[in-house]
Formats: sequence, C-alpha cells, structure tokens
Amino acid sequence: MPSEKHLETRQHKYRRIDIERVLDIIGEPETLTLAKVQDKLDRHLRRFIAHSPFLCMATGGVDGDFDCSPRGDYPGFARVLDERTLAIPDRVGNRLVDSLRNIAVNPGIGLNFLVPGHRETLRVNGYAYVTDEPDVLARLQVEGKLPSLAIIVEVKEAYIHCGRAIIRSRLWDPKSQLLATEVPSMGEIVEEQLHMDGVTADVIDGFAEDGYKTLY
Repeated sequence: MPSEKHLETRQHKYRRIDIERVLDIIGEPETLTLAKVQDKLDRHLRRFIAHSPFLCMATGGVDGDFDCSPRGDYPGFARVLDERTLAIPDRVGNRLVDSLRNIAVNPGIGLNFLVPGHRETLRVNGYAYVTDEPDVLARLQVEGKLPSLAIIVEVKEAYIHCGRAIIRSRLWDPKSQLLATEVPSMGEIVEEQLHMDGVTADVIDGFAEDGYKTLY
C-alpha cells in the first residue's frame, strides 16, 4: 500500500476529499449488501467460477504501484481447490509478470469474474502466492498442456456484485461489438507510439497473430 508520505507528497490536479466526505456523499450500504459477503466459496459461487471464462485480477506492490491484469481461458479455467482456496493458471503471455512481481511483495489480491450474458459479476478478495506444485498444475492443464506456474488465492471474502455496470455499459448487447470497428488495431497504436524504423502496423499485427496461434 502507498505510504502516508507518498500520499502527502503527490501533487493533486483536482480537489482531493477525505473518506469522511466520500461517505457523506455516498451513504451507508444496505443491510442485504453487507450480509451477502461470504468468507468462503459456497456451491453457488463455485458454479459461477466453473462457468466463467474471464476475470480481471488486481494486485499492488509495496511502493504504491498497482496493476489490473486480464485472465481468460475455457470456462472454469480458474479452479476451486476447496471452499477457501482457488488456483489460476499463469499461461503464455507478454512475460512482464507485473502481477507476479506484486504478489511476491504484497499478497493482497482482488478478482472479478464474468460469465458472458450474465449481468452480475463475482468478486473475490484475498491473499495470493505463486506455486509450481505439480498436483496443482495438473488440475489446470488444457489440451494436454500444463501452465508453468499457478496463482493460489486464499479467499478472504466473496460476493456477487450487482449488475448495474454491465447493464449501463450494454456489455453483452451484440450491437456493442460494433464499437470495435471504431478502435485502431494494436499495430496502429504501437506503430505511432514507438516510431521505430521498419516496425509498421502490419508487422506488429502479424507478430501478434502469430503469437495468438500459441495460446498454451
């Protein structure tokens, strides 16, 4: 977590308010909202995870830097090991290992699971560590291939999050996919950012497509 000194020395462009003012504006949560928070994964939450092909994983370092990483695979790629433990495979990626570096120094972790077409999400918060335990990796294999590592999450709290964000964003509306045509490709973005001779959008997009052919 950021130190008090870190927070005091940062320059704020806009007016910063304290948590007391935030609570004055937002108000108190409903009793039902507080009651639904569980300290374990019951059968309903396990079923949600078993059908989720995608999650966002938030981690933080000791220096105040944070990271939110997308993780995805076939539904159920994150495996519940027991009611208070789950495992997430670390598969082929960009090798920046930002999340794993954070976990090494700060075990706090937050997960948000999505199921396509389902308006609610599942939030899981807890503590994580990285393992290469053969038995765990074996449970995470896909198409006969094992991940090189796994992230073990010890569950502190888990609960279903209301669907307002999904509904407002129209995330599962097929018409929303048309927005993708308005966004430049990764190659177009990176070409302009890097300004490297011979590194064109077509080259970058082709490199990415080749990489996507080796998902495991």
